[in-house]
Amino acid sequence: MGIIGLSGKRDYYEILGVARTAPKDEIKKAYRRMAMKHHPDVCKDPNAEEKFKEISEAYAVLSDDYKKSLYDRFGHAGIDKRYSQSDIFSGFDFDILRSFGFGGGLESIFNAFFGGGTRVYTDRRNASMRGSDLRYDMEITFEEAAFGCEEEICITKNVICPTCNGSKAEPGSDKIVCEVCSGSGQVRNVRRSVFGQFVSVTTCGKCGGAGQIIVKQCKECKGVGAINKECTINVKVPQGVDAGSRLRISGQGAAGVNGGPPGDLYVMIYVQPHDTFKRHGVDTLFEQPITFTQAALGAAIEVPTLSGRMELKIPPGTQNGTTFTLKEEGVPRLGSRGRGDQFVQVSIITPTKLTRRQKELLRELEGEGGDGKSKRRRKNGGGQKMFR
Repeated sequence: MGIIGLSGKRDYYEILGVARTAPKDEIKKAYRRMAMKHHPDVCKDPNAEEKFKEISEAYAVLSDDYKKSLYDRFGHAGIDKRYSQSDIFSGFDFDILRSFGFGGGLESIFNAFFGGGTRVYTDRRNASMRGSDLRYDMEITFEEAAFGCEEEICITKNVICPTCNGSKAEPGSDKIVCEVCSGSGQVRNVRRSVFGQFVSVTTCGKCGGAGQIIVKQCKECKGVGAINKECTINVKVPQGVDAGSRLRISGQGAAGVNGGPPGDLYVMIYVQPHDTFKRHGVDTLFEQPITFTQAALGAAIEVPTLSGRMELKIPPGTQNGTTFTLKEEGVPRLGSRGRGDQFVQVSIITPTKLTRRQKELLRELEGEGGDGKSKRRRKNGGGQKMFR
């Protein structure tokens, strides 16, 4: 049995289940917890409405410092003699009530609790909805990603029924007005309580919200209004796309619901690796092997590019791993002009099988210093002197 004051009301602290020394944030949390538990639209207890009113009144007092101080000193007498019900709710945190669906200001919220107001809950399940977005994974070659391409793809998606054009009825058949909702597509249920009048508006179960009854359903879509169909779509891939790029094709997704617009199709790009080139953004990298002689003496060689083969001059004394740049021979920039560069990194091939004569020549080269600068030895007295 809870504590009841002289006014016949239960103690506010006991109603919210908090101690008299509880801080404001604890009182607020307790109110939220209790209000959610006993809200009339959630709790099936026949006394839920009365309990919810009691909980809200308790919080209205304990959340206000001045009213709380009067209640702590004089109990319910300090509140009942000085304030009317509308005064009690002044300064109340209406955001909490709005979280339960109560809109408007003090008057509408007060009326919803203490009579005279009408709460309306609507069901939007039959509203028109945009169709779902679809995804398609497309694999293209390295060159197609660089210079763009045009491909036809086939996807199976939900489309408006071509026979009934989405009406769900067999062509030429009649539709009659739903006798349950009188053609409105919605059913209103009125429930009266001490808080006022609660009106619940739901989709008509007889006609599904259409307002009309289909006498003869479309044979093609079986009364759905849409069918699954394999569709061919032309996809234009712009030049410069890279792996992971996403192309959006507007209106090529699934059909909308109840007259809503179709969704979009998103094409995800996957690029096949190239046998020759490696891509870094808009730049390409190519590794070119050269001989020891070409590196030492220099040479003019041909290297492949995305645009074809072109000449590259190797200067004398080129070291292993040296990188050369071919300007504007990379990948075209996506959505803008110009291209990236192609980098050619040379690697010197070390011979593995040498003839006897080749070995002798290499030893002679090593005796000369091996760096292209001749060095000889000449006796000078008892010692040796190096000179160029």
